[in-house]
Amino acid sequence: MIGNFVSTVDGVVSYEVAGKSGGGDISGFDESDRFIMGLLRASADAIMVGSGTLSQTAPEHLFVANRVCPEARDLYASYRSETLKKTAPPLQVVVSGSGRVDLTRAIFVTPGIRTLIVTAQAGRDLLVASGVGSLASTEVRSLEGPIIAPASILELLRAEFGVSLLLHEGGPTLFGRFVADGCVDELFLTVAPQVAGRNKQPPRPGFIAGVEFLPETAPWLDIVSVKARGNHLYLRYGAAQQG
Repeated sequence: MIGNFVSTVDGVVSYEVAGKSGGGDISGFDESDRFIMGLLRASADAIMVGSGTLSQTAPEHLFVANRVCPEARDLYASYRSETLKKTAPPLQVVVSGSGRVDLTRAIFVTPGIRTLIVTAQAGRDLLVASGVGSLASTEVRSLEGPIIAPASILELLRAEFGVSLLLHEGGPTLFGRFVADGCVDELFLTVAPQVAGRNKQPPRPGFIAGVEFLPETAPWLDIVSVKARGNHLYLRYGAAQQG
């Protein structure tokens, strides 16, 4: 699984994807950051977000490559179909233990876009009562909850949907659980040349929330590549090899 985020120098991250910013308020809508994000989307079998992150996007947003970098639409399409031999858009995955999502959003009703809602049993009951069964391209799977184990999500995606490469786009609590459970293989992080600071509530988020690590238990990462363009840094990390 891959995580992809953009942060300030002091670690403040934007989760207002697409219709609001896709991190653009922090990256300055940096061209290279948008291209990398689109390339990761074009590479993935599935793209995952939590319901909180979904609610911060524009209702018409889809988590596909050309929505974040439309000028590279043809390049992404060629790469996905000719190089990767993937004929369909990536599966859209929304994780919501409660099942409280707006089923009128484009992600649930757009023809040709397949969407999976992963929820707990109570969430499934609510979704059924809300009419999810009438949505031709949206499916629901319930797992043990209310806090759904990351490993269970990954196993579901592999076994039932053939997902080998999952792109995780947040939010911080959901991503934090994946990190804490050792379920993240790579992290792509763009560092933008600004300082945001922190003061009082509500707190400005990092890309992980809801978990914290001691020095002796904190996950470590191996640097895979460092690139720079202008004043931005584009960092790629892999999970550190033990031993």
